[in-house]
Order: sequence, then structure tokens, then C-alpha cells
Amino acid sequence: MGRSRRTLPEELLLLALDPTTGTTAQPQSLDLGLAGAQLVELALAGRIAPDGDRIAVVAPRPTGDPTLDCALELLRRRGAPVRAVNWIGGPRLGLRQTYLSHLERCGMVHAVAGQMCGVLPTTRYQATDTAISREIRARLDSAIRTGVPPDPRTAALAALAHAVGLGKHLYPGNEGRSSRSRLRDLIRHDPMGGLVAHAVMDVQNGVAAQPRRSPAPAGRQAAAEPVRSAPEPARGVPMQPRRGSMARVVAH
Repeated sequence: MGRSRRTLPEELLLLALDPTTGTTAQPQSLDLGLAGAQLVELALAGRIAPDGDRIAVVAPRPTGDPTLDCALELLRRRGAPVRAVNWIGGPRLGLRQTYLSHLERCGMVHAVAGQMCGVLPTTRYQATDTAISREIRARLDSAIRTGVPPDPRTAALAALAHAVGLGKHLYPGNEGRSSRSRLRDLIRHDPMGGLVAHAVMDVQNGVAAQPRRSPAPAGRQAAAEPVRSAPEPARGVPMQPRRGSMARVVAH
């Protein structure tokens, strides 16, 4: 895998970065999304494949990306296909910071030191090339506004953006309601992206221990299994109660 192309976790993180504040939107769920984005990127690279609601390693050779290869090796060591929801819900300490540091080394963001309450040191990240973020955003906007089925990478990015709750960050207010709805609907255009996005939402809803049915084929949503979303549930579908608190403040 060449480094000339941005990976899906990098694109998701750039989407979440607020250009004004230098903080990341939805930091708690974003960590889950980054773990899920790694799975999609590995699938796009032909290293893993869905097996029902599980992930199977089909080609363990390295991709050339150290962070992705670390995830691939961990999956290989499992020895058997692992449920996507269990993988995404596992500990991923430092994953967001790993990608932020990588983006800084690549010159796409720069770190700005500061303090919280005048005491606690914090680090914020400002994009150095806003054209990159605009290009990523334009791909989502085009898929939402034109109705043309997007390519698998953009479809997966849209599914993950919805799953981690970036819809209200990207398309805020009442005027963005229809765009958020269409963003959610793009989940059906990529089977792997849909599987991972549903797993991210399941972890947030506290249903990681419950096995789920395989996702519906691309282009057809199973009638018995409505799209679930922790940040913005579909109309008429009650939200699953969360277990535990996700209100812990995380310094950016």
C-alpha cells in the first residue's frame, strides 16, 4: 500500500477535526470509529474479509502501513475470525493520538500547545492544508446531494461518519437534517463499511455481547433490522439504553 493515498482512519480523523478550535468532534465514539476504519482499510487492501458478523484474515502479508499492520497482526494472532463488534469494542488506547501524530509528521496538521483552566496542559491540532479536508468533505457532499452511489471508500467513510456521530458536526442544525438523513442512508452502499458501522453503533449502545444477523446485501436494507444509531436514531426506532458512562472528559 503506497503512502501517497490517505487511509480511511486518517480521512475520518481529518473530518472530525474542528478547523476553528483544533479539537476533535465526538472524541469518545471517534476512537471506536478509527478502529472500525482500520478494518475497512484492511478489507479494501484485500487483507481481511467479512465472514457473517465476523472478520477473517485472508492475506496476512503486510500493507506497508505500520499502524494497519499492527492491527492485521493482532487479528492474525486470534487464529479464528473475530466478531467485528468485539474487535471494535476492545481496548484501543492511544489510537487517536497515534493518527494525530502521524498526520503531524506528514505535515497535514500542526500541534498547538495550550492549557485547560490555566493549569492542565493540552494539545490542539490545526490543519495545515485545508484543501485536503475540503476534498474529503466534497466527496461526502457529492454522494449526499447527487444520489449517485459512491465508491466503496466514500461509502465506508460516510457510514463511519454517521456511526460516530459526525453528522451533526458536518451538517448542523435543522437545515442539515436532510443531509444527515442521507448520510445515514449511505451505509447501505458498502457491505464491509455497513458491517463495521453497525458494530461501532452496537458498542455505543451497549449491545456488544449480543450476536447480530449478517448485514443485508448492498442496495437492500433488511426490513427486520432498521439502522440503529447512538447519536441520531432513525425515526420511530427507540434507542438502546447505554451501559456505563461516556461523559468522561478527554483532553484533546
